[in-house]
Amino acid sequence: MQLVYQIVEKYDRRESSLIAMMQDIQKSEGYLPQKALEIIAKEVQVPLSRLYALATFYKAFSLTPRGRHIIHVCTGTACHVRGADKIMDKLKRDLNVEEGGTTEDGRFTLEGVRCVGCCGLGPVIVVGENFHGKLTQKDLGNILDQYK
Repeated sequence: MQLVYQIVEKYDRRESSLIAMMQDIQKSEGYLPQKALEIIAKEVQVPLSRLYALATFYKAFSLTPRGRHIIHVCTGTACHVRGADKIMDKLKRDLNVEEGGTTEDGRFTLEGVRCVGCCGLGPVIVVGENFHGKLTQKDLGNILDQYK
């Protein structure tokens, strides 16, 4: 947990930097471990409940370990009418995981999101920071193989 102390110090223990601290930990650990939140609360002198409120309010944060690669399936209107539900169902079957879950090998976490801002490319998935659009179910195997 030395990293957490370094992150808190980096932001001079400023309460106004709570989200930035949490983002740094999330990026490093892949989620927000309870011990890390406890350290931040103590060092910044804020209630632990405040950190949990932030962590549960923002979808970018996770309190449980996530996969190495996060798959966001756009379920917005444009993607929905172009078959996003079929893409999601195929990913659930192929990965053997429910929406919001992580594969047993820790490789992928599957999440639905309302919109990724690429309506003209629907249906779209985002893996990490890579956008994949105009998808069919047949495209998914090749895409997933890129993320080992």
